[in-house]
Amino acid sequence: MTVVSPLPRGPVTAPDAAVPFARDLARHGNRLAVVAGDDRWTYRELAQRVDAAAARLGAGRKLVLVSGANDAEQLVTYLAALAAGHVALLVPPAQAGAVAAAYDPDVVLLPGGELEVRRPASAHELHPDLALLMPTSGSTGSPKLARLSHENVQANAESIVAYLGVRDTDRAVTTLPMHYVYGLSVVNTHLLRGAAVVLSNLSVADACFWDLFRAEGGTSLAGVPHTFDLLDRVGFASMRLPRLRYVTQAGGRLDPARVGRYAELGRRAGWDFVVMYGQTEATARMAYLPPRLAAAHPATVGVPIPGGSFVIEPAPEAVSPDVGELVYHGPNVMLGYASSPADLGLGRTVTALRTGDLARRTAEGLYEIVGRRSRFVKIAGLRVDLDHLETALTRPGVAVRCTGTDGELLVAVSGPSADAEATAVRHEVASRLGLPARAVTVAAVADVPRLANGKVDYPALRELVSAAPGAAPPSAGTDATTPERLRALYAELLGRPDATLDSTFVGLGGDSLSYVEVSIRLEDELGAVPANWHVTPIRELAAARATAAPGRWRVRRLETSAALRALAIVCVVGTHAGLFTLLGGAHVLVAVAGFNFARFRLTAAGRATRLRRQAVGIARIAVPSVLWIGGVVLLTDQYGPLNVLLLNGLLGPPSWTSDWHFWFVEVLVYILVVLAALLAVPSVDRLERRFPVAFPVVLLGFGLLGRYEVVDLGVPHTMPVFWLFAFGWAAARASRPWQRLGLTAVLAATVPGFFGNSVREAAILGGVALLMWAATVPCPAPLHRVVSVLASSSLYIYLTHWQVYPHLDGIHPALAVTASVAAGIAAWLLAARVTALVSGLGARQGAARAASGTAPDRARGARPPADPSAGTADPHDPPAGRGCRSR
Repeated sequence: MTVVSPLPRGPVTAPDAAVPFARDLARHGNRLAVVAGDDRWTYRELAQRVDAAAARLGAGRKLVLVSGANDAEQLVTYLAALAAGHVALLVPPAQAGAVAAAYDPDVVLLPGGELEVRRPASAHELHPDLALLMPTSGSTGSPKLARLSHENVQANAESIVAYLGVRDTDRAVTTLPMHYVYGLSVVNTHLLRGAAVVLSNLSVADACFWDLFRAEGGTSLAGVPHTFDLLDRVGFASMRLPRLRYVTQAGGRLDPARVGRYAELGRRAGWDFVVMYGQTEATARMAYLPPRLAAAHPATVGVPIPGGSFVIEPAPEAVSPDVGELVYHGPNVMLGYASSPADLGLGRTVTALRTGDLARRTAEGLYEIVGRRSRFVKIAGLRVDLDHLETALTRPGVAVRCTGTDGELLVAVSGPSADAEATAVRHEVASRLGLPARAVTVAAVADVPRLANGKVDYPALRELVSAAPGAAPPSAGTDATTPERLRALYAELLGRPDATLDSTFVGLGGDSLSYVEVSIRLEDELGAVPANWHVTPIRELAAARATAAPGRWRVRRLETSAALRALAIVCVVGTHAGLFTLLGGAHVLVAVAGFNFARFRLTAAGRATRLRRQAVGIARIAVPSVLWIGGVVLLTDQYGPLNVLLLNGLLGPPSWTSDWHFWFVEVLVYILVVLAALLAVPSVDRLERRFPVAFPVVLLGFGLLGRYEVVDLGVPHTMPVFWLFAFGWAAARASRPWQRLGLTAVLAATVPGFFGNSVREAAILGGVALLMWAATVPCPAPLHRVVSVLASSSLYIYLTHWQVYPHLDGIHPALAVTASVAAGIAAWLLAARVTALVSGLGARQGAARAASGTAPDRARGARPPADPSAGTADPHDPPAGRGCRSR
C-alpha cells in the first residue's frame, strides 16, 4: 500500500471519458472559483490544483472514495476524479469506513487531506460510462449506490443552469454537504457556469453563516424542509441580503402554506423562490416550479426540467383515476444501482426512473405529488429506506417494524422483552439516522397488526404506535439522546474535538455566535433546552428532556432574565418619554445583573480565567458607555468629564441632575470592579467556591446595611442598590426550594418602603421574584426574536435614549419611545461591526504569528456585543465578541 502526500505535481492529460465541466475549469480564467476559509482560488488556480490531484491519483481508472464534506481538499479530489476519468464515490464522513469495507476503493482521501493510493491499478471492473457513485438511502447505511454516468452529471448540471439562470457572477455559500446530491448539484452548476462556490460547514442557524453570506455577496441559498424551520427561527424574513437572487428548496415536501409565504417574501424582497423535485437516481433534479407560479400552485412540484419528461403510469395504490406512479425520462437518469463491487462493471440497466411517488397532472400542466408507493420517507432532507432500517434494527427475540410519512418516522418494537429493548432501539435509531429527535417516535407494542394475507398492516401500525401509552419522540424519553451524541454535537459546532462528557458550553469557549446554533440543535435533540444548559455538563444534558410543542406558531420558552431585560428597558424608556409611568425597571435590571454575573462569570474555571472573563465583561459595559458619553460631550454641553470617566457617582453632585442619567452604568461598573478585586484574592475565591449560596447571602446582608442607611460610604445610589445585585446573585445560586423561600421572605420584607411608592416596589418585587422562581416564561414564537433583540440591545438603548426622546416626546411619546428603541438597536448593530473589524484584525494577526498555520477564527460581522454579567446583556450571548469560529 502506497501513501502519497498531497504535494502538487504536473498536470495530466484528461481522457475523453471525463465530465466536461470538471475537465475544462481553466477556460474560466481568473474568475473567482472557490472560497474556503482564507483561501481564494481563481478557476486557473483551481484547475492547477485539480491537475495536481489527478496526477497523484495515477494512471488508469480507479475507484476514488471521497467523504463529501464541504472541504477544499475533498472538492479538489472529487473534481480530479471526474476530470481524469476515474470513478468518484461520495459518501458521508460517518459512513466512509463502512462503504470502504463494502466496496474496497482503490484510492481513499483520508482526514487531513492525505491521499492513500492503495494499489497502482484498479481491483475492479469499472464501466467506461461510470463517473460517480452516490448513496441512495440517506443515513440508514444501506450499501446501495446510484451509478451515475459522465453524461448524467453534465446534463443535469446544464439543465439546472438553464432553468435557474445561473450567472457567472453568482456566488453560492454551501448549506448542504457535497455527499448529498442536492448539495453536490449546487457545486456542479456553479462550476459549470464559471460562478463562485463558498465552502462552509456552518448552519443557517449560526450568525456566522450570515456574516459569511453577506461578506462574500451570496446570491443563492439552497435548503431542505428542515432548513426552512431554522430560517424561520433566526428571522430570515427580516434579513437584508442585497445580492440574493433566488432561494431553492428540495429534499422533501415543503408545506404549501410555507411555499406560498416564501414566494411572497421573495417577491417583496426581490428574489425568486424555486421549489424543485428530484432524486439521487436522477443525478439531482427532475422538476421545478417556476417562481411566478409558486404562490398560485404551492402544492405542486412544477414542470419537468429542460431535457426531461414525465409519464404517469397506473398504480394499484392510486386513489383516483388521474393518479398514478410518476415515471421520469431524461439524460440524467442513472445507469442503475450498485449493491456490491461486482455491479460497477454493469452498463445501463435503467432507461426510465420509476420514482415510487404517486402523482397527478393538473389542468395547468403542473405535476403534484400526492403520495408514495415505495417504502421510503424523507426526513430533514434524508431519504430513509424503511425496509433496510427494519432489517438493521431487528435482532433475535425482537421484531422491529418501521413506518411513517415525510417528516415523521414511527418505530414499533415487539417481542418478549419489547419494553426493555425499546431503549436500545432508541439508541440505535438516534445513532444511525442523525435526525432531529422530535421526528422519530419509538413504542413497544404487544403485537404487530397484519392484513389477511399475513403482511404487516402499516396504516394500522402507524395508528398503534402513535396511540401507544409510552410512545414519544426520543426527546421526551430518558434514553434517546446518548451523551456521546451530544459530545459529538459540541465537538462539531464549537470546533472542539477535545470535548469530553464533562465539558460545558462555557467551558469549551462557547460564545454568542455559536450559542444560537447550539441551542437550536439541542432543542432538536432534547425537545426543549433546559435552564442553565450552557454551564451544564454534557452527560447531564443528555438526561434532561422536555417535550417541545410542534408547529411554527407554538409558544416557545424564553429565559426569564431575557424577558425581564426586554420589558425593563421598554419601561425605562416609556416612563422617561412620558408614554406611561412604570418605575422600577432599572432596579430589576440590577438584580438581573447579579443573576447573570453568577451564571456566566462564576463558572468552575480557574481563578485567572474567571478574572479575565470579569475584566472582559466590565470592558463591554464601560467602553461603549465612555465612547457614547464622550461623543455627546464633544457635540453638546450636556455632560462633563466626570460622566465620560464614569466617575459622577463618586465625585459628582449629590442632588439629582442630568449628570446622573448614567447612574445605572456607573453603579454596575463600580460593583463589578469591586467584586473582581475581591475575588482576585485567593482566599476569597476559595470561599465563594466552597459556599456558593452563603457567600452572596453574606454580601446581601452587607448590602442591606446600605439599603437601610446603617452604613454610608458617601456614594449616592451605589450602596442602596448593591443589595439587589447580591440578591440576584444569590437567586442564581439557590438550588433548593427552602433557599428560594428564604430569599423570597427577605425580598418581601426589604423591598417595601424602599421608595415609598407601592406600585414601583411591587414591580421590583414581582420582577425579582419571577427571576428567582421561573427559569423561563412562555413567549409566542413570532415575538421571540423581538424580545431577544430588545434584551440584547438594552445597554445601547439605555445609553442613547437620553439623547433621542427629548426631541420627540413633544410630538408624541409613542414616537419618542419607538425612535429611542430604534436608535439603540442601530447603535448595537454598529458596535457589532466595529467589534467584528477589531476581532478580525486580531484574529489575522494571531494567525500570522501562529506556528501551526491554522486558519484564524472568522470574525466578520459578529453579533452585537453584549455582556452576560450585566443586566443589559443577553443570556443568549455568553461571552461575546470573539468572532465567528471557522468550521
